[in-house]
This record gives sequence, C-alpha cells and structure tokens, in this order.
Amino acid sequence: MSIDRETFENTSEDELEELSVPDRVLGFLAAHEDRAFKAREIASRIGIDEGAVSTALSRLKDRDLVEHKATYWAVTDDTDRLDGYSGYERATTLFNDRLGEEDGESWHEHAPGESHPSVENES
Repeated sequence: MSIDRETFENTSEDELEELSVPDRVLGFLAAHEDRAFKAREIASRIGIDEGAVSTALSRLKDRDLVEHKATYWAVTDDTDRLDGYSGYERATTLFNDRLGEEDGESWHEHAPGESHPSVENES
C-alpha cells in the first residue's frame, strides 16, 4: 500500500508498522460506516491484495467486528464491540492523525432537511 509523502515524513516507523491488514480493513470500513463494500473494492481502495483482505474479513467476522451479506461487507454497528478491539483504536488514531478528527457539527450542517424516502415516518 502506498502512502503520501507527508505521511511518510511525519509518521514514525512504529506507527507505520503498527497497523496489520485486519486493522487497515477495519479502519477503512469504520471510516465508511454508512456503506458496504465487496472485498475486491476494499482491496483496491486500501492497496492490499484481495486474498489478504478476504482473509482479514473472515477473521474480523469471527470476532463479530464486521457483518457479511452476499458479497458485501460492512463494519458492525456494535460500538461496544468496536471499542473493545485495540486494533480499531490504533486505526482510528492513525486516521485521525492523518486526516483530522471528524467534526459532528459539520455533519449536521450538511445533513438533508428531510429524511430519505426509505426511512419510515413515525406518526
């Protein structure tokens, strides 16, 4: 997997070596928690061999950290489960350091005014 020059210059060797393939896969899925992906697409997006990604996904599923349906994979919505996984914490820290922490207020500013049609209205 390639990294940009700024990351190369500003990240310690320990931090670069720290993330295993499952950590990187889980970090990617967590960063895109509102979507599900095929293993091939995950591999392409994070620059890791598809076989290694498939193996990582199977291991993460065994730990109930990802969900699998047909050919799609998504991060679990069980935040307690994720919080208990140290690799997730390392991946989140690395992504926050590299990309900056998410700003919840910014999300709310850009949220649509109406619910998506697939969301049932509660009356």
